[in-house]
Amino acid sequence: MIPALGHFALVLAFVISIAQAVLGLFGPPLRDRRVMAAPPALAISQFLMLAASFGALVWAGVVSDYTVRNVADYSSSLTPLFYRIAGTWGNHDGSMLLWCLILSFCGGIVGAFGRGIPSSLRARVCGVMGLVSTGFLLFTLTVSDPFQRIWPPPLHGAGVNPVLQSPGLVVHPPVLYVGYVGFSIAFAFAVAALIEGRVDAAWGRWVRPWTLFAWTFLTAGICLGSLWSYTVLGWGGFWFWDPVENVALLPWITGTALIHSAIVVEKRDSLKVWTILLAITTFALSLCGTFLVRSGILNSVHSFAVSPAQGNFLLMLISITIIASLILFVIRAPLLVTTGVFAPVSREGALILNNVFLCIIAAVVFTGTLYPPFSDLLFNIQLSVGAPFFDSTVLPLTAPLIISMAAGPLMPWKRADALAILRKLWLGAVAAVIILAVMLFRGHAIAALGLAGAVWVIIGALVDLAEKIRLFRVPLGQSLGRIFRLQRAQAGAILGHLGFGIMVLGIAGMTLRVHTVTVLRPGQSVALGGYSWTLESIHKFAGPDYKSRQATVLVTRDGHKVMTLRPALHYFTAQQTQTVIAAIRTDGVRNIFATFAGMSKSGAAEFRFNIHPLAPELWFGGLIMAIGGTLSLFDRRLRVGAPARRPTALTDGSAIP
Repeated sequence: MIPALGHFALVLAFVISIAQAVLGLFGPPLRDRRVMAAPPALAISQFLMLAASFGALVWAGVVSDYTVRNVADYSSSLTPLFYRIAGTWGNHDGSMLLWCLILSFCGGIVGAFGRGIPSSLRARVCGVMGLVSTGFLLFTLTVSDPFQRIWPPPLHGAGVNPVLQSPGLVVHPPVLYVGYVGFSIAFAFAVAALIEGRVDAAWGRWVRPWTLFAWTFLTAGICLGSLWSYTVLGWGGFWFWDPVENVALLPWITGTALIHSAIVVEKRDSLKVWTILLAITTFALSLCGTFLVRSGILNSVHSFAVSPAQGNFLLMLISITIIASLILFVIRAPLLVTTGVFAPVSREGALILNNVFLCIIAAVVFTGTLYPPFSDLLFNIQLSVGAPFFDSTVLPLTAPLIISMAAGPLMPWKRADALAILRKLWLGAVAAVIILAVMLFRGHAIAALGLAGAVWVIIGALVDLAEKIRLFRVPLGQSLGRIFRLQRAQAGAILGHLGFGIMVLGIAGMTLRVHTVTVLRPGQSVALGGYSWTLESIHKFAGPDYKSRQATVLVTRDGHKVMTLRPALHYFTAQQTQTVIAAIRTDGVRNIFATFAGMSKSGAAEFRFNIHPLAPELWFGGLIMAIGGTLSLFDRRLRVGAPARRPTALTDGSAIP
């Protein structure tokens, strides 16, 4: 009964999305307040229907209703409740319903909290989002129905994918999806602005918080994914340039450029066309990532297996969305007039430099990710593009980006004095040069560049804070008081840059890791990084749906106990799959990492031991970036909205409603 109600709510959401799209796109020219008020209300209604539908699917998983194929294939009564709930989105059909739910949530928050936006623009934004929802809901209802029924039901479900039975991965997909789908709001604002033929400072202020909202969640989602990779896969790394990792990174890169570009639109009435194109491109990359993960084109531990009908439908849907928006852009973009002017050496110039290199990096990652599968598909040539390619191409491009990150916030708008900015950053320059020289002398070229760049960005962020609170120019008490009076957007930007610098510090530190793969019997030891690693024992125990072997490893230094690590292997009997449970200890500046790889026929155990300098800073920096984005969202200037627009005319003489 509950699944049937869930399916009915899904159908209602589809009908509502059609009405939302039609009224939102064709209602504003009627200049009827009731018509323009309808799309926001319909957006909220669509979200409520999809929330009910998704809740019904979760309920079917919780009670193990095996008449629902989704539950029978991806859940089990032996699976802990927490993971039965997570199994709802741990498969293709369930994850698409979650995607539709989040898309409707984005439309709903525009409808509920967009009252400061002109009614015609808000109606068009909701209309665009309704049109996108219509396509994805049609896909879900026709070829990806999560409520498909089977009879007779099996006695036992197949169970949740063991790799997904991790608290981090339970949270990672929904957070990542909010980031992916959240860029649909910026996309809808861009398309609505093209329809109106107008982008101004008010539009820049309206679109910026929604972009920050998506960027913050995508940042958190990528960091959670890298933490899952580090702790669950047991490879001792956080990022492998996996194709699906790359397609998550792409919208983050262009989304970062979009945030900075929208600031220029708001402050200087410039980069309008570029900002619109970035909004379209960022959501297009999110859609492409959705298709690539679910099409089977990219081979990855993250990918879903789907039928050709699903892949073809998604390709058609995404192609229509991207092509239609780009055609509208080509037609309407020439009508967007830019009035702001500025010198190359200025904050605008630094933001443009930031945009250029971010987009070049995105183009390189996009090419390296998609060239191998399309080369195989079109020319039957099999290529492998891995970490060496990305490391050698992407890392050099980050150097000018990092330089501009420290200098840009210190520059005034319109025109700046380069020498004056360098004088403010002398401490960062000296520290970076010293670190660079020391690490190069020790033969660590990549770590040298990374650590020097990280210190440059961190000190640059601290100098920016010192400038804003007038440190050493007014009494210390006044400076400290100014910290709490900073505009939240300013504080968020400082935290964002600071967090990025700390994250780069962690990435650079990970290149200095020491590791070994060894085979031990109880009582035997191996030396690594100044520590002695001794296998004390291996014992077995049973979990709710798995059997486990756990090793006890004693880590000592100079004969004194430092810590005890307990890496384990879980064997899931239903899926006949083995997963690694890494043992990790941290002191905040490095991680001690151990994984139990398995038993040999002779009874010896294989281990991987790692020492990762500065590894905690990687995720600590990501957390600071996410906090910075969240803080910026609560800036009063963004919450109260921009001043009301005054009607103007397009360059072709037609009036804007």
